[in-house]
Amino acid sequence: MSDAILPLIGRNKVLFSEDISNNEKKLSEEVSKSRFLVLGGAGSIGQAVTKEIFKRNPKKLHVVDISENNLVELVRDIRSSFGYIDGDFQTFALDIGSLEYDAFIKADGEYDYVLNLSALKHVRSEKDPFTLMRMIDVNVFNTDKTIQQSIAAGVKKYFCVSTDKAANPVNMMGASKRIMEMFLMRRSQEIEISTARFANVAFSDGSLLHGFNQRIQKNQPIVAPNDIKRYFVTPQESGELCLMSCIFGENRDIFFPKLSEALHLITFADIAVKYLKQRGYETHICENEDEARELVKTMPAQSKWPCLFTSSDTTGEKDFEEFFTEKEMLDMSRFENLGVIKNEIEYEPDLLNLFEDAISKFKSEQSWTKEEIIELFFKMIPDFGHKETGKYLDSKM
Repeated sequence: MSDAILPLIGRNKVLFSEDISNNEKKLSEEVSKSRFLVLGGAGSIGQAVTKEIFKRNPKKLHVVDISENNLVELVRDIRSSFGYIDGDFQTFALDIGSLEYDAFIKADGEYDYVLNLSALKHVRSEKDPFTLMRMIDVNVFNTDKTIQQSIAAGVKKYFCVSTDKAANPVNMMGASKRIMEMFLMRRSQEIEISTARFANVAFSDGSLLHGFNQRIQKNQPIVAPNDIKRYFVTPQESGELCLMSCIFGENRDIFFPKLSEALHLITFADIAVKYLKQRGYETHICENEDEARELVKTMPAQSKWPCLFTSSDTTGEKDFEEFFTEKEMLDMSRFENLGVIKNEIEYEPDLLNLFEDAISKFKSEQSWTKEEIIELFFKMIPDFGHKETGKYLDSKM
């Protein structure tokens, strides 16, 4: 899979092979004697992490996800690729925010490592106040709850995934992850926590590139922005990065991919052209949505695919990507292709209390607006770069 993806994202080599091989002995030894709980383990990154753990023969591997169907596919995928392990491998279709999940933790809860990959990751999820509140619940409060449960159960290490969008955030999703990082700081006094920030995961569930597969399957035009450049990692690289941070990260470390010659910025439109070529199609550029919808009825038979490439004007899109800010302290020498942000304990207890109280009040009244939440986010992150354009991805093809 990675071999087919690399040319599409403008690369000819994998990112972390040196770091993995240099540390494989220690990695395998640690995994084989440890017990793991992977939360949000049936999403694209969660599946990749689960596979990286599974193939190193863990003593125990439990996977929790809200998506029953994705868990079924994960098990089929693992059985088809890797077979079986001696350890206890089980999946549980549970909502991390639920009473059933709490009962599950109470009944067992014995893990050395807890990895949290659950998140609402789409910028489009901030368009209405209700989904936005769920984003806060999943990205901030469920994370904090599962850390507290890990502390109570004597878990050795907690890992959770952040996002490059948490560095100088411009959208609510990135800001929710930045706020999550503040909550992590507080809990890091009681348990070791490490995280990772990384680029877009190519062809991950729900991503634009994953949408290319869906459009071809459903005989529909391909649409992509031509002015936004992004870094991409493969699903396997995302799993390797998370596991490396989980096993080797020191308390409060944030791992990220180094911007080397191996990692290229590329536009979605450029990927679309490469993708279609790989599929045997020539790209046909259309003027508008109507033309694209009409031409897709006839063009594919001529080995051409209608595409609409436009500039982006939707809320929350960042012009560029960054994995760290000028204020953060870096260790760039420990690994070949992994950078590490080193953090001292730094958070404002009063600010976290303010956030918890405000959200709690909104929920108890069952009434809040997007504007009220944005105002609260600005209190948490004074230099928050959020700009509302009034346009969202759901209003486009």
